[in-house]
Amino acid sequence: MKRIGFIADTHGLLRPEAVALLEGSDLIVHAGDIGHPGILDRLRELAPVVAVRGNNDRGAWAENLPETAVAECAGLACYVLHDLRMLAIDPVAEGFGVVVSGHSHRAKIRESGGVLYLNPGSAGPRRFKLPVSVAIIDIVSGQPSARIEGIGV
Repeated sequence: MKRIGFIADTHGLLRPEAVALLEGSDLIVHAGDIGHPGILDRLRELAPVVAVRGNNDRGAWAENLPETAVAECAGLACYVLHDLRMLAIDPVAEGFGVVVSGHSHRAKIRESGGVLYLNPGSAGPRRFKLPVSVAIIDIVSGQPSARIEGIGV
C-alpha cells in the first residue's frame, strides 16, 4: 500500500493534528495558500512534498513555487492547482486520475468522467464555520481510495 497525504490552505498555521494525520505518507501534496516556507520544511521532514502557489502566497519563497504541478505515486498521476476554477487542461486527455485543488476551504471528494476531484479543505485557521481537515488517498493494488480526515479543533 502507498499513501498520499493532501493538505491545503494552511495560511501560516501547520496544526500538530494535521502533521499526525500526514505521518506515514509516502508523498505529501500541498494545494497552496501555504503562508510560510517553514510549513513546507516541516512537511518535508515527513515525506517528499509537491506544492503549488496559492493566491495568498507572496514573497521570494513563493515565487519559486509553480502554479500547477504533477504528483505521481504508485502509478497514480495527480494534477495539482490551487483554484479549481483555473483548470485549463482536460484531465482525462492528459492521463490524470486525480485533480487536487484548494482555495475554497471546503473539503470535497467527487468523481466525474473517471477522474477523482479532491479538495482536502483547509488545515489552517478556521474560516467561518467550515471544518478543518486534510485528505488521504491509499493506493492498494493500483486502486485509489480517498477520504477526508477532519481535525477536531
